[in-house]
Amino acid sequence: MANVVVVGSQWGDEGKGKIVDWLSERASVVVRFQGGHNAGHTLVIDGKVYKLHILPSGIVRKGTMSVIGNGVVLDPWNLLMEIDNLRSQGVEITPDNLKVAENAPLILPLHANLDQAREEALGKAKIGTTGRGIGPAYEDKVARRAIRAGDLADAELIQAKVEKMLFHHNALLRGFGQPELDGQSIVDKLLELAPKLLPYIDTTWKVLDEAKRAGKRILFEGAQGTLLDIDHGTYPYVTSSNVVASQAASGSGMGPGAIDFVLGITKAYTTRVGAGPFPTELFDAVGAGIADRGREVGTTTGRPRRCGWFDAVLVRQAVKVNGINGIALTKLDVLDGMDELKVCVGYHVNGKELDYLPASTKDQENAEPIYETMEGWSETTFGARSWADLPATAVKYIRRIEELIEAPVALLSTSPERDDTILVRDPFAD
Repeated sequence: MANVVVVGSQWGDEGKGKIVDWLSERASVVVRFQGGHNAGHTLVIDGKVYKLHILPSGIVRKGTMSVIGNGVVLDPWNLLMEIDNLRSQGVEITPDNLKVAENAPLILPLHANLDQAREEALGKAKIGTTGRGIGPAYEDKVARRAIRAGDLADAELIQAKVEKMLFHHNALLRGFGQPELDGQSIVDKLLELAPKLLPYIDTTWKVLDEAKRAGKRILFEGAQGTLLDIDHGTYPYVTSSNVVASQAASGSGMGPGAIDFVLGITKAYTTRVGAGPFPTELFDAVGAGIADRGREVGTTTGRPRRCGWFDAVLVRQAVKVNGINGIALTKLDVLDGMDELKVCVGYHVNGKELDYLPASTKDQENAEPIYETMEGWSETTFGARSWADLPATAVKYIRRIEELIEAPVALLSTSPERDDTILVRDPFAD
């Protein structure tokens, strides 16, 4: 049976939550392999809304195991709060259906404080982070001073690691003119939560290997989007981890051979939260209309999303970088009723015509989109469950996108409801 990786092919917020939930009904295991609680997934199931930030989307589905992999940076307090919130909505969460990697680094309150202090110090040049400590936590991981989930079982080790961490962080805080942190209070907080979190902690690479050997379907769930990848995104306006499909292997402890199909979630237009270049961004009534109809507000931040026309250049680039086998096209219905649509097919950059987004921040900011104009449609696509339900011009728009990005549509989502999905190619059948 095939194992599937789900990645965002734009700047995140493409609708991964619904697609992962739709796929998770067919999977035995759902794995989060990178990022932290800066991600936001909204699921709508039978009219009931679930908002997830760190828990894998499969957690709401009975009989599905959810795994938080080693590639994730974990805020343990946020995780426990999210578990309590979902339990209040009737979702059963136990150590049997939720596993946390013992080698997942922890996000501490000091990480969020440092994140926010840095953004404030940058002023107008700020990156636009969520301020939740994701970046500083990854920094501590790479610098080999992170406290990891499995460390919570050893009070003596926690004490030593906190002292080592504060040697670095207190020096930074002095530089920002901030008061230094008391190590003992951090140790006490960690030891207080340890009994609540330890039951979920496991050797997850082994759990996943056993699932694979048993022939179970595994779904790897990414957060954010390719253009926020630390290497392949619009640097420095990116997240602090690799979000591309290859990270599913290292962020879960499974080899690349475990990946059979890469599904790129792709919005029928383009959105972005936070600062950074956005060649097709709209500043007019058309952009405002897309934002209003698409309810474009960040699940995690509550910030309004910037909206623009579909950028086929960026998505094609994401297809190549991820090795995407097929896309799940979402929010097509938001374009209903528009007389004409535009698709970016290239850029003018400093007098040159390019078919890719260059790595230079300055060149990205200077990129002027080259548009192809297409006819819109007046009929509704909302809730369509077959190609026959779609207007001919909507189908034409989809087919042109497939040509431009050089990848087929495998799934088409026509509303937030999980059953309003047209299956073209089953990722699990490969």
